[in-house]
This record gives sequence, C-alpha cells and structure tokens, in this order.
Amino acid sequence: VQLQASGGGLVQAGGSLRLSCAASGFTFGDYAIGWFRQAPGKEREGVSLINNSDGSTRYSDTVKGRFTISADSTKNTVYLQMNSLNPEDSAVYYCAIQLGDYDPGYGMDYWGKGTQVTVSS
Repeated sequence: VQLQASGGGLVQAGGSLRLSCAASGFTFGDYAIGWFRQAPGKEREGVSLINNSDGSTRYSDTVKGRFTISADSTKNTVYLQMNSLNPEDSAVYYCAIQLGDYDPGYGMDYWGKGTQVTVSS
C-alpha cells in the first residue's frame, strides 16, 4: 500500500492550500483515510478523516470550519482543503489509511510521507 501526500508549501496567514493524498496498492473496499500533522516539538495530532464506507467525515476542533476533507474515488485520492490558515497550522502533514470497517480505537495501517505546510504571519 502506498500513500503519496502532496500540495504543501509556504502561504501567508489567511491563505489557503489544498493537500492531496493519492492511494494505491490495495483492493479498494471499506477504508478510512485521515490527515495528521506534527509540528516541531509537538505530538502528532489527527486533523481530519473520511470514511469511504458511508462518506462520513471528522475534524479536530482546531480545524473545524476551516478545513474540508473530500475524496475522488475515480482517482483514488483524498483532498484536504485548508482555508484561513494561521501560523499554528504549520506542520508536516501526513495521510494514513485504515483498511476495512473503520474503528477509531484502532491505529492506522499505512502512512505516507509527509508534506510540509508553513504559514507565515
């Protein structure tokens, strides 16, 4: 299984970025793909998740209302639209997948390499 995250970059506060996570190497059935981020000196935190079995989405309180997760099943890609970015959003963003019926108590199965997001003030 491979996950390729892209779309990071440098943006001014108040700006927007769209991250992409291209998934491959598995037989598509039920799965959930999430975005996580880790800033220097901080623990990794979950940002958002989409469950392909029912299309449900989840967001952390820190990004709710600003970020939107979506999926294009024809391209096997999940997107994270990030608006109203602020310097506290600066981090390496990772996408990860949990195969099968989504269980929030179970960790993600595979992780992609991260993409850096830097928001300048």
